[in-house]
Amino acid sequence: MGGRALRWGIAGLAAALLPGAAAAAEGGVAGEALSLLWAVPFLGILLSIALMPLFAAHLWHHHYGKIAAGWAVLLLVPMALAFGPGAAWYELTHVMVLEYVPFIALLLALYTAGGGVLLKGSLVGTPATNTALLAVGTVLASVMGTTGAAMLLIRPVLRANAFRQQKTHTFVFFIFLVANIGGSLTPVGDPPLYLGFLRGVAFFWPTTHLFAEFLFCAVLLLVLYFVLDTLAWRRERPVAPAEARGQPLSIEGGLNVLLVAAVVAVVIGMGYVKLGTIHVLGHPMEVERAIGILLFLAITGLSVKFTSAALREANGFSWGAILEVAKLFAAIFICMAPVLAILRAGSAGAAAGLVALTSDAAGQPIPWVYFWLSGVLSSFLDNAPTYIVFFELAGGDPQALMAHAALTLAAISCGAVFMGANSYIGNAPNFMVKAIVEETGVRMPSFFGYCAWAATILLPTFVLVTFLFFR
Repeated sequence: MGGRALRWGIAGLAAALLPGAAAAAEGGVAGEALSLLWAVPFLGILLSIALMPLFAAHLWHHHYGKIAAGWAVLLLVPMALAFGPGAAWYELTHVMVLEYVPFIALLLALYTAGGGVLLKGSLVGTPATNTALLAVGTVLASVMGTTGAAMLLIRPVLRANAFRQQKTHTFVFFIFLVANIGGSLTPVGDPPLYLGFLRGVAFFWPTTHLFAEFLFCAVLLLVLYFVLDTLAWRRERPVAPAEARGQPLSIEGGLNVLLVAAVVAVVIGMGYVKLGTIHVLGHPMEVERAIGILLFLAITGLSVKFTSAALREANGFSWGAILEVAKLFAAIFICMAPVLAILRAGSAGAAAGLVALTSDAAGQPIPWVYFWLSGVLSSFLDNAPTYIVFFELAGGDPQALMAHAALTLAAISCGAVFMGANSYIGNAPNFMVKAIVEETGVRMPSFFGYCAWAATILLPTFVLVTFLFFR
């Protein structure tokens, strides 16, 4: 009797989640058929990441994978009851095949190869040295991607500041600059721009149209960081260990430098080479993307095979951070799927009121609204699919968006890339940097603590960006 009541209860909940009759799209679930209650599992995993490390740390650290999987199940079971098992299976495999596997394969390759590059020498974490490292990382992020630049430089920054007591702010600004804002100048820099490139936006369009916004944010944040770190240095008056002084800079792991370059080359190649499509678990996937995934795995294997254990140990490398990202983001991708579907439904979906804000009475797009809506949603949803949602809302024609609607496309691009820095889950490198830093014993802000940093420093910066560039 209890089992039957439970089944009826779940079925009743699934029915309540529908705004009308249960309706499935071609193979999957139509965004028009979803109410905002389908966002509850996504909010659940978001709050789990934010609150459980504070109030149930032991439980979270030992079982975060199971907890994340539980939220995914709480989405998929009602979806199977409401729309049918086939629709739920379609949504699960769609997310895994077309979004999660390419995402995690790229991250794994960059994490493994970047962790095999050891920068040695006199790196003493003075305010000037730290600011220079952040500036270099900010520039490199558009050349080798935010993930690549973050993985390459986070360990040298950790070693340079090992003797410092006050250093949490350094890694917060590292996430702001290297893991996010630095990736705004090329499609290689950040996944949203790469998706725009795949849809026809010219490769150097971000370089020419986002440079002023990038430069303003980068210079302002670097100056602010230098001031904060100088104040911290004067309060602390640290003394660098003798072994950290007087050593010439050198790089070990040259093969891994080439492997990072190979990853970047594969990413660019996937944008230019078109080889048709294949079907994987019923979903059409570009052949070049499938080949790219295999190449990323091959690059990972080469890095593991030919990088000495001593080098990785000297670099403080471990697999814990990438495993945490892999487990949590698998559930995040699944749970945010209905939220993105509702947004894609536009004026026909449950978020119609939000979508209506993007145009004025004459039907013309409002750039500053696009900047903030794409940005705020990118702060908590993955910024790549969020970019595509607003790209399509703005018309979806790359030629038109690059020409007379260039300001709107720039607003969408800056919102998705810049505001991915507003939370740990806005962009994958954010969470990875947090995990790597914490593995070394350095305490990072909690989820809400980090958001407070972002609200204090980034939001005023983005208000200035709005008035300077998008009004």
